Amino acid sequence: MNWDAFTAAEPAFARIVEQRFGAFRHHVLATLRRDGSPRTSGLEADFRGGELWLGMMPDSLKARDLLRDPRFSLQANPGEGTGMAGGDVRIGGRAYEVPEGAAKAAYAEEVEPPQPFHLFRTELTEVVRTHVEDDTYLVVEVWQPGRRLRTIRRR
Repeated sequence: MNWDAFTAAEPAFARIVEQRFGAFRHHVLATLRRDGSPRTSGLEADFRGGELWLGMMPDSLKARDLLRDPRFSLQANPGEGTGMAGGDVRIGGRAYEVPEGAAKAAYAEEVEPPQPFHLFRTELTEVVRTHVEDDTYLVVEVWQPGRRLRTIRRR
């Protein structure tokens, strides 16, 4: 399920998540190394045309990780200080490289990334937001494809 399908399923939640990612330019991408251990890297996420795109330099370690194993987790930049306005947001899924062709060329024309570059299209498996409500409750909102948004409140 792509970003557009998530937005159609949960429009209000999708807006919150997109605003949270839009608050800062750089975020943290977690991928899996060859030995299965996690690797974290900085990344700019791009919500465009109903997709969440991940672009990166050619032959970067994170690109190699995704080419070998498409699973990823993308954590929104928590921002300055400790307030985390909007909460802690992360997106999990699989990323698939967009081959040379019309789709990648159209993206490159619109975004003008440094050339050459890897471009990955994402399929979402989970979107999670954690925040504090009324200085009383820890609230965890979890969305997964085919399921309704779940909200868990803990005191």
